Amino acid sequence: MVESDKRSEFESLREGKEDRRIILHNDDVNTFDYVIEVLCAFCDHDALQAEQCAMITHFNGMCSVKKGSIDELLTVKELLQKKGLLVTLE
Repeated sequence: MVESDKRSEFESLREGKEDRRIILHNDDVNTFDYVIEVLCAFCDHDALQAEQCAMITHFNGMCSVKKGSIDELLTVKELLQKKGLLVTLE
């Protein structure tokens, strides 16, 4: 992706005032325990909520794990990606 494409994608996300969501996508790499640990650490989930998100992701292919403004979510998304989770921002 070209730098200008990244910038325009970011700007289009910022334009909307409504809340955005971080979506966790299923992968064949991370264990349930690891995903639960990461969601607890970075998304402020308790163990039960994180376990439910992991199960929903496993069976449905994706799950919304955090909702908020774009400014709140960009850092969390980057942290989750650095921890190896497959996430997108919508």
